[in-house]
Amino acid sequence: MSIQHNADNQEFTTVRKGYQAELAYSRPANDVIDFTHTFVDEGLRGQGVADELARAGLAYAKEEQLKVKTSCTFMASFVKRHHAEYADILA
Repeated sequence: MSIQHNADNQEFTTVRKGYQAELAYSRPANDVIDFTHTFVDEGLRGQGVADELARAGLAYAKEEQLKVKTSCTFMASFVKRHHAEYADILA
């Protein structure tokens, strides 16, 4: 699945079969990214799309050496489930 990062809109998005999904974020400080919202159209739910968006966003945070906050409840639970993998970048 192709995921696009749109830095101007502060989001990661994907479109599949005409359905859209997004992971929005904010940058409250130069070295911090806060994942604020996840949305997956009904037609894509249950297919791991949100997990893929989460992985893309967290990979970006690692690449850019950003500390991660998770205001989004989905992202908070994703990071909690994969804590060992992302503990080093959590704010």
